[in-house]
Amino acid sequence: MTSTPTAGTTAHIADPVQAQRRILRVLVASQILSGAGLAAGVTVGALLAQDMLGTTSLTGLPSALFTAGSALTAVAVGRLSQARGRRPGLAIGYLTGAIGSAGVIVAAVLDNPVLLFIALFVYGAGSATNLQARYAGADLAARGHRARAVSTVLIATTLGGVTGPNLAAPAGTFAEHLGIPGLAGPFVLSGAAYALAALVLALWLRPDPLLLARAVARAEEAGAAPGPADAGAGDAADASEGRGGVVLGVLVMVVTQLVMVAVMTMTPVHLHDHGHGTATSGLVIAVHIGAMYLPSPLTGRLVDRYGRTKAAVASGVTLLAAGVLAAAAPGGSVALLALALALLGLGWNFGLVSGTAIITDTVPLATRARTQGMVDVSIAVAGATGGIASGIVVAAAGYPVLALTGGILALALLPAVAATAYRR
Repeated sequence: MTSTPTAGTTAHIADPVQAQRRILRVLVASQILSGAGLAAGVTVGALLAQDMLGTTSLTGLPSALFTAGSALTAVAVGRLSQARGRRPGLAIGYLTGAIGSAGVIVAAVLDNPVLLFIALFVYGAGSATNLQARYAGADLAARGHRARAVSTVLIATTLGGVTGPNLAAPAGTFAEHLGIPGLAGPFVLSGAAYALAALVLALWLRPDPLLLARAVARAEEAGAAPGPADAGAGDAADASEGRGGVVLGVLVMVVTQLVMVAVMTMTPVHLHDHGHGTATSGLVIAVHIGAMYLPSPLTGRLVDRYGRTKAAVASGVTLLAAGVLAAAAPGGSVALLALALALLGLGWNFGLVSGTAIITDTVPLATRARTQGMVDVSIAVAGATGGIASGIVVAAAGYPVLALTGGILALALLPAVAATAYRR
């Protein structure tokens, strides 16, 4: 009676390496699509609200709303993934983002700001799911390769993230031919991209990485020899690091998200106010999103090799440089603003990769997905705070003050990060 389960377990233990390769390929495909969906909407969300409301003071609200929507989705995706696996959680999250995109289009056609804000809240599901996918890449990775696994998923977002904003202007022209306001055009692209990402995951994310990781861990407990991609190795030791590791990981990701969202949200508005069109804003945001994801293979290796805390410090220093440059750049200097946004994206990347690795190292498989969902709620709340505050700060004091404040905030939290790491 016991030999059959052992044989089945052994088969499972032989699977993780090959399964991990397949899982990463599927995640790469879905992230390319979802990256385009996310980036396209981010490019024009603030401009669409400004056009409808006729004021700059509330242009940070769209970013705040879809980031707040992502907070709710992070909880739902985390709990669903914990119960049923990554595949249904991620697929349903992207489908919800597609529904939100459709709502934005309807709101634009009807010129209804209330419906716009509701739809942007739902649209935030795509952003949360895009972030949650990085955890799926790390489920089956050994501890010493987790940051690299996360970086593989993040790099996949680059192609879509860079392409999406540059399609904003053509998508607007296409939408106008359909009788849809031009600024809503990118949400046509977002809806289609999110729906396709959901389809890819629903059909091909098999085996489910989290469920297979649990099977591997159970096999180890039963005495089977672990495979090379052992997902359970070190979990008991990691869990013993306790709350300090979770606090450190959350702190790093919350700070980087808040600063990044605040500065990024108002950059298209800043460019628009200095006479630049949607195409220019799309180019700058494309550079920013490329810097958020393109360095991922390098940052993943650096985090695995030199440690999570050093990468977190690098994140804060890079964000400070981004804030100072954005504040000092003349409003008409697209090149300098693009460089500042590139540094902003790089600082965010360091923070996200190191913070994700810390959380995955610390939390055991038994509660991993649920905890990761709650962690991403904190990230989403930070993003919502940055988004809504950004418009208020710019209206009251100007874009340079916003950029400089964000950079100083990132630097000021570095002692807290170091202290938390020391307590661990």
